[in-house]
Amino acid sequence: MTSPRIPAMDVLRGCAVMGILWMNITAFAQPQSAYFNPAASGPLGIDDIAFWMSSLILFDGKMRALFAMLFGASMLLLIDREEMAGRDGRRSQMIRAGWLFVIGMAHYLLLWWGDILAIYAVVSLVALGFVRQEPMALVKSAFLIFLFHFLICAAFLATLYAWGHAAALPDAGTATRNGFATFMASLADPASPGVRADIATYRSGFGTILSHKLASFPGEWFWGFMFTALDVLGFMLLGMAMLKGGFLTGRWPADQYWRTARHCFLIGLPPMIGLAIWIIASGFAPLPAFGTVLLWSFPFRIPLAVGWAALILWLLARHRDHPLVARLAATGRMTLSNYLGSTLLMTSLFYGWGLGLFGHVRPALLLPFVLGAWALMLLWSPLWLSRFAVGPAEWLWRSLIRGQPQKIRKSS
Repeated sequence: MTSPRIPAMDVLRGCAVMGILWMNITAFAQPQSAYFNPAASGPLGIDDIAFWMSSLILFDGKMRALFAMLFGASMLLLIDREEMAGRDGRRSQMIRAGWLFVIGMAHYLLLWWGDILAIYAVVSLVALGFVRQEPMALVKSAFLIFLFHFLICAAFLATLYAWGHAAALPDAGTATRNGFATFMASLADPASPGVRADIATYRSGFGTILSHKLASFPGEWFWGFMFTALDVLGFMLLGMAMLKGGFLTGRWPADQYWRTARHCFLIGLPPMIGLAIWIIASGFAPLPAFGTVLLWSFPFRIPLAVGWAALILWLLARHRDHPLVARLAATGRMTLSNYLGSTLLMTSLFYGWGLGLFGHVRPALLLPFVLGAWALMLLWSPLWLSRFAVGPAEWLWRSLIRGQPQKIRKSS
């Protein structure tokens, strides 16, 4: 059950799913706290810090935001197509979201804790209430939601700072001091019990990892949802506005995309570079590192996500016939298959039921894994689509939605 193909959006999806892997590779290969603070993975070399900086500045949250914008736009395309066929577009989207939630939860429990599909599925039901808004109203709604997200994260971070202040007081109780020290160590100390437990778990077999996930569910999933949902919703609404305004369809002039990209990167890059320098200067102290990923980088994620979309569309407008474009579009047409396939590949490399490399590969050496997976996506996606109409995961999703197996092979 796919929306009508828009080549520019397929290319954007391909870039987004590849970019998401760049950021996710740390979560596949290192303890969970290393996603927020690379110091949790062990001693850092200059090349490790360079990899972390590029991830934080260019990819962290930006690719997920681009993904969410495209998801919101796809919702509108699906609803319009269903209504033009005389069906209930909202109901179709609800069914689509329901099965995406099932796929996402299976992904979360059976493969990887960083799943975003189930979150997108739930958030998309809320986004349905905004689909009739005009572009400017959608933008205003998005920024209001962004404000709420920022305030929630700010309140949580303020609580951590207050906890740290209380733990530093002379009359602080032992429980307060020990609790705060343990939490901070889990964000920065590779020898902390929490980090060691994480490594032991994910170097174990499939059953141990599954039991760990089931034991922490639904609490851990809920915390992830709480700190992600409003972020995702805002970008979905922004994507709807950008579709209605013609931005995401590639209809703007090339120079307009370039000006947009330039302005967005000029707004977002300098403060992100400043935040990265601040964390390094702090010696990768837990609160600056965690606070930056959770909160301080968020306002600059918005222009940078839009800037990435504009830059990709500018390059597309100038190099539409380049062979790489067709490969990116094919990768984007198989976004779900490539997203889930990336998880299957990386967990088989890093988890104990596979090669067991978890915690053994330092940050800078994760880059070859990313580049190798990118090459696989760009190679296998067009090859698959030369024989089949949709990717395997897309076929499964479509079949679940329709309640019966759908045709997958191309018509001869």
